Amino acid sequence: MWAFPEIRNVADIVRYNAKHYPQQTATQFMGYALSWAEFDEKSSKMANAMRSAGVNQGDRVLYYAGNADDYFLTIYACAKINAVFIPMNWRLSSTEAAGILNDAKPALAIVQNSFKDLWDSARDMIDLDIPSIDMVAGQREQNPLWQWYDGADSSDPNAWCGLEDTTWQIYTSGTTGIPKGVEFCQAGIMNMRLCEHLEPAYTWGSQDRFLFCVPSFHLLGLGLSMQAMYNGATIVIATQFDPTEVLQLINQQKPTLAGVAPVMLQMLLDHPQTESTDFSSLREIMYAGSAISVGLLKRAMEKIPCKFMQFYGSTESGGAITLLRPDDHDLNNEHRLTSCGKPLPLIEIKIIDADGNSLGANQPGEMLIKLPSVARGYWQKPDAWKEVFQNGWYKSGDVGYFDDEGYFYIVDRAKDMIVTGGENVYSTEVENCLSLHPDIAGAAVIGVPSDKWGEEVKAMIIRRPGTNPSEADIIDYCKERLARYKCPKSVAFVDDFPRTGAGKVSKKDLRAPYWENCGRSIG
Repeated sequence: MWAFPEIRNVADIVRYNAKHYPQQTATQFMGYALSWAEFDEKSSKMANAMRSAGVNQGDRVLYYAGNADDYFLTIYACAKINAVFIPMNWRLSSTEAAGILNDAKPALAIVQNSFKDLWDSARDMIDLDIPSIDMVAGQREQNPLWQWYDGADSSDPNAWCGLEDTTWQIYTSGTTGIPKGVEFCQAGIMNMRLCEHLEPAYTWGSQDRFLFCVPSFHLLGLGLSMQAMYNGATIVIATQFDPTEVLQLINQQKPTLAGVAPVMLQMLLDHPQTESTDFSSLREIMYAGSAISVGLLKRAMEKIPCKFMQFYGSTESGGAITLLRPDDHDLNNEHRLTSCGKPLPLIEIKIIDADGNSLGANQPGEMLIKLPSVARGYWQKPDAWKEVFQNGWYKSGDVGYFDDEGYFYIVDRAKDMIVTGGENVYSTEVENCLSLHPDIAGAAVIGVPSDKWGEEVKAMIIRRPGTNPSEADIIDYCKERLARYKCPKSVAFVDDFPRTGAGKVSKKDLRAPYWENCGRSIG
C-alpha cells in the first residue's frame, strides 16, 4: 500500500532519497544546488548542533525566516532528533509574535537577519530566554547558521520517532484572536502522503522540479513540498512570491510543478514579463488557499498550457481534503469550476444540519470530515480541540453541499473567516481590535470580493455619538496593532447592523450586497 516502505517517518524521506538519488538535486536556491547526499549530511550536522545546544526530543524549534534551503534543512534536522518544527509567521506584529513565543516556549530559534528587530521586540515582551541563531538567506559559507553547525558531527543521529510524536506545530489564529498551535504527528504526515499516493491524479516523481514560492509558514507550501520530496523531486525555491523572480525561475530553472494561491496566479498573469515567459516546462499547477473567480481560472488555463488542480483543505486537515482534478477543469462547464471537487482516497465527508442529521445531495450544511491525516490536536488547548474534533470527525466549520455527481461546493465559511491573498483572517480578531477604538460604538468585519486578493477585509463601523473618525483613522489604528494583511482595506459607516432573530449581527446580510452576482467560488 505504501509507495516507499522504507519511508516510515519524515526524516526517512531525506535518508531514502540520499540512498537512491545521491547526486540528484534536492534543493535549488539562489543559484546554489544541494544534492540529496549533501542535503542529508547538512541536515545531520544541523541536527547534532541542535542537540549540542540543548534541544531534546519533543522540544520546539522555531524557524523565524523566509524561504530558503535553510527552511528545508531545519525541517529534516528537527525530524532527525525528534524535535518539533515551528514555522513562524513573519508577517505578524511583534505583539502577535510574542503571544506565539509565550505559547510555544521554543528551546531554540533560527532568525533571519531581516526580521531581527521584530524578533528582539517580541522577545522583550515576554519573560523567556530563547536562544537564537542568526540566518542570512543565500550566503552559503558566510551564513551564520551554516557556520554554527559546520563543525558538528555529520553522522545521522537517527533518533527514535514514534508515530504519535508531534513533528510540526503550525499556528493559526482562533476566532478570539488567541493563537492555536496545530500539532501534526508522524502518522498524520505519513498518512497524508498515503492518501496522495493512492490518488491517481498525483503523478509526481523523482524527475519533477517543484516551484516553492509561497510563504514559508504556509501549510500549502509545506504540504506540497513534502509530497514532492517524498517522491524524490527537486525543490526550486523562490526567496518570496515576487512575480518577477518567479517568472525568471520558470524561464531559468524549468520547474514542472508549482503550488500557488489564486492571487499569485493573477499577479503572474498581470505581469508584463508574462508574455516573454516560457511556461512549457510546467505540467501541473496546484492552487488553493482563497476564493478564485471563474474568469481568473479561465484566463490562467488559456495562458499557461498545463494541467490545473485545485485542493480544498484546512490547517487542521494536514493537507488536501478534496481535489478538483485536472480532468474536471473544463472551460465549457463554468459551474463545475466553482466546485472544490471530490475527496481523496481514505477521506470521507458528510454534510449535517444543525441537529447533526446527515443531509442529501444539494442540501447545504456543515461539512464534517474523517481523514487519517488529521492533526493530533491544539497545543495545550484540549478543550478547543474537543469543540472541532468529535467521534472521529473533524468539524470544518465550512458550509457546503454535494451535487448529484458527488462534487462538493463551499457556500460559506463558518466563524466568518476571511481569506485574503492566501492568508486567513478571523473577523472577530479584527473586531476585538476595533472595539478598543474610543470613537467606535460597534464594529463588524466581513470579507468582500477583491480582484487582486480574492477577498479583502472590510470594516462596518458605528461611530460613537459626537465623534467623527475617518476611514484613514480606523485603518491606521489597525495597522499599529495587527499584521498588515489583517487590516481593513476599506471602511463603511452605518447607523446599525442587520440582526438575526437572536439579536446577533447577521454577517450573511452584510456580505450579500458585495458577493451577489460576482461569479466567485470559495475553495
